[in-house]
Amino acid sequence: MSFLTRTYPFMQSGHWPRDCVLYGVGIWAILYLLQPFGFSNYQGNKFLTAVIFGLVTWGCCVLYNWGVFNRLPQRVQPWRVWHHGCALLGLVLFIAVCNFLTFSLFFHIPVTLEAFLLFLNWTLVIGLFMSAVSVIVGYNRFLKEKMEALLSNTAEEQKDICITIHDTNVRGNDLTVPINDLLYVEAQKNNVSVCYLKDNKAVCTELHTTLSAVVEELKDYENIFQCHRSFVVNVNNITSAKGNSNGYQLTLRTCSENVPVSRSYVPRLKAFIA
Repeated sequence: MSFLTRTYPFMQSGHWPRDCVLYGVGIWAILYLLQPFGFSNYQGNKFLTAVIFGLVTWGCCVLYNWGVFNRLPQRVQPWRVWHHGCALLGLVLFIAVCNFLTFSLFFHIPVTLEAFLLFLNWTLVIGLFMSAVSVIVGYNRFLKEKMEALLSNTAEEQKDICITIHDTNVRGNDLTVPINDLLYVEAQKNNVSVCYLKDNKAVCTELHTTLSAVVEELKDYENIFQCHRSFVVNVNNITSAKGNSNGYQLTLRTCSENVPVSRSYVPRLKAFIA
């Protein structure tokens, strides 16, 4: 119940017209390529029939997004998870009704409750899958856009800040660099390798210190955090993150090496972004 009453984390984006096209194409592909629910036994033009249902689905998505998802969340504040779930079920029901009427019109099938419930069952099977894909894609898009805005703002705020990482050797030389030029720090036995930008190129310098000491020195900067037992990364310089809940590989600008995010640190990365 607590999950259902949470505020829905992301609203309708400007990508919805494109998404509607993808849903229509998805329905066509499922019907024509997979031919479920006895569609393989249909003797008519399967390609054209699948196109018709894809177009109807596309039209339903456009109308529903314009009339519901673009308007209702503005009137219902806060928009919660259960609100969005009900709205998605409404979309599936709307698509089921429209496709059933289209089916009855084109194939001269009597409009009966039994036939509609069967058609609704088919629509729910496909619709729930498409809805899950929609939510996952939308959430990942939301995280990406939020991360880009967050990193851009943080980098601008810190453009005049320099940090110093101390070398504990008696004759060691401390390293001072602008914080926005720091890429990552990697633990290497009794030393650390500090990778940073110099003349727009990634260079690495080895210092005699520990990763825990570096984390302690930079603890006041929220964009610098440990993503792995052997790595500390500056998220301002992340250009992409690929992976799943088991771990990520981070790509940093102008850097040929990827920085790993171990599974235990994935929640921290997602919490930082969200």
